[in-house]
Amino acid sequence: MRLGTTEIILIIVLALVLFGGGKIAGLGGALGKSIKDFKSAVKDDEPKESATSDEKKA
Repeated sequence: MRLGTTEIILIIVLALVLFGGGKIAGLGGALGKSIKDFKSAVKDDEPKESATSDEKKA
């Protein structure tokens, strides 16, 4: 079962009616902040792994 364009538009309109634009915008902002925090946490972990591999070589 695939969602067509009409079904997706209907779902978006219903979400706007039920939750309002403000809550959906806040939810989008929270999602964006979560993704940004996750990416920065993954980046912070990478140098630690390369530093331990450099120590093993020495």
